[in-house]
Amino acid sequence: MTVHEFAHGWVAWRLGDNTAKFSGRLTLNPLAHIDPIGTIALPLLLFLITHGQFVFGAAKPVPINYWALKNPKRDIIYIGLSGPLANFIFAFILSALWRTLPQLPIMDIILKNLIMINVILGVFNLIPIPPLDGSRVLMGLLPQQLANRYAAIEPYGFIIIMLLLAIGLLDLIIWPLVSLILSLLIPHI
Repeated sequence: MTVHEFAHGWVAWRLGDNTAKFSGRLTLNPLAHIDPIGTIALPLLLFLITHGQFVFGAAKPVPINYWALKNPKRDIIYIGLSGPLANFIFAFILSALWRTLPQLPIMDIILKNLIMINVILGVFNLIPIPPLDGSRVLMGLLPQQLANRYAAIEPYGFIIIMLLLAIGLLDLIIWPLVSLILSLLIPHI
């Protein structure tokens, strides 16, 4: 999540918004991105309730001032894509390390899990449901009036995501893409 949030802040900074930099969030230090509820309480609660079968969490979102961006309508697309893209790039780098380093059992487990986590985060965040990054991309592509109406569902986004997960609809989207990408990064997993 640290790489993901850093990427949002870095791209926003490059596009004219200093908010992440001035708030200490333009860093790879994971402590700067921890949200007490989303990063600690929620995953722990879900782990306990589901007996380790399901864990979901979130980092503290990097603050972005859209009015500071050079071209807000276009730049929101780049900022939205930057987090998932950073996850995919990081997974690719980890895959290269996995293929190159000696196959020590503990290193094998750590690298494979980090690759899987980054691929899952990247794919999941591309779903176009607010507040996920895919919704930012979609809002940047929609006409402004429609984008504003679409943004209005953000307060209900977490509930929508949980319902879609509960009925298994997101599984139909997420897991085939995750499996395809993982088959390229970690053959025979």
